[in-house]
Amino acid sequence: MLIVNVYQAKTQLSRLLAQVEAGAEIVIARRGNPIARLVPDAGKPARRRLGYDDGAYEVGDLFAPLGDDELAAWYRSPLDPRSP
Repeated sequence: MLIVNVYQAKTQLSRLLAQVEAGAEIVIARRGNPIARLVPDAGKPARRRLGYDDGAYEVGDLFAPLGDDELAAWYRSPLDPRSP
């Protein structure tokens, strides 16, 4: 485990990250007191497969014409006394 001070971490971040990618653990310290630790990522989340649930759900026709009652409801004002 490598211990570096904050100034070194700021000036050499790219090099330190390359070491972390290779599996090293790095401790960042301020005046000798550890304040943070750089560790390799535990793993990337699994990629979602497109089409995995194909056919599991049914969506109605989104572009079907509205009936007269539905169309009238869209254009009715909320202040209209005839509105439900």
